[in-house]
Amino acid sequence: MTTPRPALLIAGHGTRDEGGAEAFRAFVRELGRRNPGLPVAGGFIELSPPPLGEAVAELVEQGVRRFAAVPLMLVSAGHAKGDIPAALAREKERHPGISYTYGRPLGPHPALLRVLERRVDEALGGANGEAVDRSGTTVLLVGRGSTDPDANAEVLKAARLLWEGRGYAGVETAFVSLAAPDVPSGLERCVKLGARRIVVLPYFLFTGVLPERVRRQTADWAAAHPGVEVRSAEVIGPEPELLDLVMERYEEAARGQVRMNCDACVYRIALPGFEDKVGLPQQPHFHPDDDGHHGHGHGHGHHAHAH
Repeated sequence: MTTPRPALLIAGHGTRDEGGAEAFRAFVRELGRRNPGLPVAGGFIELSPPPLGEAVAELVEQGVRRFAAVPLMLVSAGHAKGDIPAALAREKERHPGISYTYGRPLGPHPALLRVLERRVDEALGGANGEAVDRSGTTVLLVGRGSTDPDANAEVLKAARLLWEGRGYAGVETAFVSLAAPDVPSGLERCVKLGARRIVVLPYFLFTGVLPERVRRQTADWAAAHPGVEVRSAEVIGPEPELLDLVMERYEEAARGQVRMNCDACVYRIALPGFEDKVGLPQQPHFHPDDDGHHGHGHGHGHHAHAH
């Protein structure tokens, strides 16, 4: 008798932006539609419904005992490293008999780099595949920003991979929160490097409060610097490449072949300024829609997944 494939659980950050939350929910529905026979559910760690626990309960009600959890996140920061594993461990206590494997974050994958490349071309007016002037264009890739240096480094890795072989004048990085340089400083940096045309490219999956902040800060800076051509690109969005990549991460987790990036992880290595984080215990992230008696706190413990 063959063992049935594990169900797919999608774990999201959560957002205060209803459009962004609905984009996530619609993406989960589309994954289910594209994979008939595979139970699919999704939930958030914080800020928006449904909470991750509700998604697990939905799968359990369908008779699911095994699932593969995929974080719908571009980089592995505190949420992917600590909150989701802790939340999953809590669900295991709530639903005795379930088991799960935990997949990798999505970026920087070549498929997503292709979408980012397309977004830059669109911002330059090349929506229908016509040639655009890449050699005169500097891209400013703007990440979420984190207190985790490894997560911020992943954004720079994505920027470097985007630059490779695509002919841009350069690809610089900035962050919208928690890390330097911020968007205005990133734009100033591009100008100091000689940029005359800049495309600000949000490194985000869906619309939300932070991508909107990037767009607004870009517009404000551009208005104050009329001598520089500045354009805003769109977020990645629910593209076929993203749907395919989530399934690739699912298959990898389902087979138990997940390879995590632990070489620069603050919970494993004493990085300068972050020495106190090594070996911190797990704390599930408290979700406002949760029942509230399972312990609050935002301490990011070491990864609960296997290395």
